[in-house]
Amino acid sequence: MDVTPELVRHLAELSRLRLSEEEIERVIPELRSVLGYFERISDLDVDGLEEMVRPIFSANVLRPDVAAAGLTQEEALAMAPDKEDGFFKLPRVVEEGR
Repeated sequence: MDVTPELVRHLAELSRLRLSEEEIERVIPELRSVLGYFERISDLDVDGLEEMVRPIFSANVLRPDVAAAGLTQEEALAMAPDKEDGFFKLPRVVEEGR
């Protein structure tokens, strides 16, 4: 796959990135290098190799999933720095009209 300025522009658009023409030109050799490594990896003969998830053995240590009593609404709200009408009150993070 050839890395062209058009391809970089397309990838930038899909990634919601705004790249200047200088950045596009700088990214082209970097992308070619990364794709070159993938090509080298795909050329490796892995027939007969045992599948491996991790290079070292590890196991998840999980507690049993047992239902337990939680906090009451009053207990939870007692820890809240700001509350209103029985709910946590937070600053607005979404602009209206979007």
